[in-house]
Amino acid sequence: MGRPLNRRRADGLPGIVDIGFVAGEMEEEMARPLNFAVVETGVFRSGFPEAGNFSFLRSLRLRSVVYLCPEPYPEANLEFLEDNGIRLFQFGIEGHKKHQNAKSEASFQEPFGNNIPEEMIREALKVVLDVRNHPLLIHCNRGKHRTGCVVGCLRKLQKWCLSSVFDEYQRFAAAKARVSDQRFMELFDITSLKHLSPPFGLLKSSAVA
Repeated sequence: MGRPLNRRRADGLPGIVDIGFVAGEMEEEMARPLNFAVVETGVFRSGFPEAGNFSFLRSLRLRSVVYLCPEPYPEANLEFLEDNGIRLFQFGIEGHKKHQNAKSEASFQEPFGNNIPEEMIREALKVVLDVRNHPLLIHCNRGKHRTGCVVGCLRKLQKWCLSSVFDEYQRFAAAKARVSDQRFMELFDITSLKHLSPPFGLLKSSAVA
């Protein structure tokens, strides 16, 4: 049981406030973005940050944000980045596309993984691998597919086995996991990025089956 905490009320008179209530207020002020996680020291991932997440992001002392969606960054988010000296790197990767069936006039969605721009993923990884950009947050909309593919390709550079790469991807994508995303990660060629692998903890980690 938390002890009561003396605290002034809104009317200026002393009041009694439960410590648990105060802790709840602090937790709300430091709310994490959807699907937030630590990838490695100085590298984080999440879904799209909202205004309620700004206090928590400020505590990370970010230098950079890698944004993987084509839509313009919201004004409030841009102001937050500017106020905190954070650099934005945007890679406009489409999430999915709707197609029309000529015969049935029914529409269906083409998964992101069917049309992943490999070169754009490669350029995003170059930003992530540059320690001058750390601490860094990688995010898309939900923190599942686009972010998952970038992190998965990074794990290949760390010499993770594919089963571990897929396990991590599925942990975030859950029921929305796509075979096409995993196929992309499996076939992604890391050869052209190996010379960028910096001598720091990011590439010393490895997961084995």
